[in-house]
Amino acid sequence: MVKRITAAYALWALGGPFGLHHFYLGRDRHGLLWLLTLGGFGFGWIRDLIRIPAYVREANRDAKTQNRMYNDALPPPVNPVRFIGQVCVGIYFGLVALIGLRSLAFFHLIVLPLCVGAGVHLVSTVGRHTSDLPKTLKASLLTAPIFYGSTLAPLPISLAASVTATQHRRYKRARTAQPLGLRLCMLSLAWLAFSTPLAYCVLHNTTATLYYLSDCVTALLDMFWFFPWLRSALEYVLLMPYRFLCVVTGGDYYEEAWKKMLEILLLKDYTEEEKKALEVLSLGAQASLEEITRGYRELAKTWHPDHNPSKDAEATFIKIHKAYRLLLQRHRPFR
Repeated sequence: MVKRITAAYALWALGGPFGLHHFYLGRDRHGLLWLLTLGGFGFGWIRDLIRIPAYVREANRDAKTQNRMYNDALPPPVNPVRFIGQVCVGIYFGLVALIGLRSLAFFHLIVLPLCVGAGVHLVSTVGRHTSDLPKTLKASLLTAPIFYGSTLAPLPISLAASVTATQHRRYKRARTAQPLGLRLCMLSLAWLAFSTPLAYCVLHNTTATLYYLSDCVTALLDMFWFFPWLRSALEYVLLMPYRFLCVVTGGDYYEEAWKKMLEILLLKDYTEEEKKALEVLSLGAQASLEEITRGYRELAKTWHPDHNPSKDAEATFIKIHKAYRLLLQRHRPFR
């Protein structure tokens, strides 16, 4: 069936960030990439505005023309945009793995590099190009032990995998079109494999997820301390989703709106340990961070061993301090 530019642009406008125009053109891996990254983090979706005519022409070429193109003996030219995309998506897949799969055994040695390598390979197989999957995964696995346990480990792993994928790039061989049912089945399985661990982690451990994301953003921004203007620009881009949520919660971009947004996302019932901590500080369940801090300071002055000669003073002071630290950890995003 002949593909039409008008239909492709209509799908781009209606569901471009979800890859609808790529699925229409038979570019399933490109569509899957857009689906998992919301249109290549938005930038790829905008770039498609000028790329769609070329995609349509490619989709409409006959099989004979595709055979001559795809079986070219020379490797494809190096594409900086594709390389940057490989690095970014590899890091993205690594962060998703850190959020949803970190509890698995041998995570940093096996699971994390495999996830990063899969993200890099997905980008390398978009369009007419492909790469050597085993060699890409091997590069990831060899790099992972060097950065074992590091928060920024996905970055060097993704760089190593991207360089390897670029070195072993080649044109795809032409294939016959797959049945629609098989295409949908494969795409559904890929989507479930990506989203299920992340969804489980977000739904069952929202606070820890946001803590980790906060730590990753902070570590990334700290790398640009010597370029304040670049750090500010990068911070603005990374915090755009939070600003959007601030708008959703009915506030502006200032402190009170941030607190309101985080309260909606994070606050949940106290655990038994936290309830005991509130009892130690003589506070109720609705106590704010300011009330918790004020109550801790008052009790600390009363029970500090330097000011209280009682035999139980030291033990009570330690108990008060531990209770405060526990409650402070719960309210850490609001500091």
